[in-house]
Amino acid sequence: MDMNAKVLAKVGTIVITEAEVEENLMALAQRGQNLNHPEGRKMILEQLVNRALFLSEARRNFYEADPKFKAELNKIKDEMLANFAIEKAIANVVATDDDVKKFYEEHKEEFVTGESVEASHILVDSEEKANEILADIQAEKITFEDAAKQYSSCPSSQRGGALGEFTHGQMVPEFDQAAFAMNEGEVSGPVKTQFGYHLIKVTAKKEAAEMPFEQIKAQLKQQVAAEKQRAAYNSRVNQLKILFPVDLY
Repeated sequence: MDMNAKVLAKVGTIVITEAEVEENLMALAQRGQNLNHPEGRKMILEQLVNRALFLSEARRNFYEADPKFKAELNKIKDEMLANFAIEKAIANVVATDDDVKKFYEEHKEEFVTGESVEASHILVDSEEKANEILADIQAEKITFEDAAKQYSSCPSSQRGGALGEFTHGQMVPEFDQAAFAMNEGEVSGPVKTQFGYHLIKVTAKKEAAEMPFEQIKAQLKQQVAAEKQRAAYNSRVNQLKILFPVDLY
């Protein structure tokens, strides 16, 4: 037996199944994931039961014949019908591999990974202290990483001062300017920022480079398809304006 067809509740003649609970969980997206446990499912089932109770009352009292309900129903119907027509207008619009490749070739300058730096630092509260530590590092009395663990006030000290990889603009301007001007393996003199004085060690540098087509093909295919659908939508709107003249007042 299909578990989704399992009946969880009956309200008069209305049957509530496991499938309806699943549909509601999916419709709630992220919140639905948070409710995907026995208590959460029980809460959703309770909401479905309550809705069935009100639906039963509406049927018994023939609310469907109420003029106000009919007017609301027609508004919803018109909205759904218009959306259905839009879906049909763009249903056959797809992005082919040739479309995507052409778009990539015509916009290559947009698909570039920025220059990046991988660096570590030591942060202290005075230039004098920074220079003392730098002198010890240069004299090989201590490694940069051990000095970071011993002296740096930044939480990165636990990782030997490692900050990982970053691109332009991700660090404060003074730090950014110093790091990107350095060579791989170089240790800077004290660099002052709003946080204090930094000794910076550049561990790796990557130059700006084009993103390989295959790496971004799937993303571009969605983008190109969306643009083609927008064009098809606008084209259909212009055609329909000929069939159904629009007068604005």
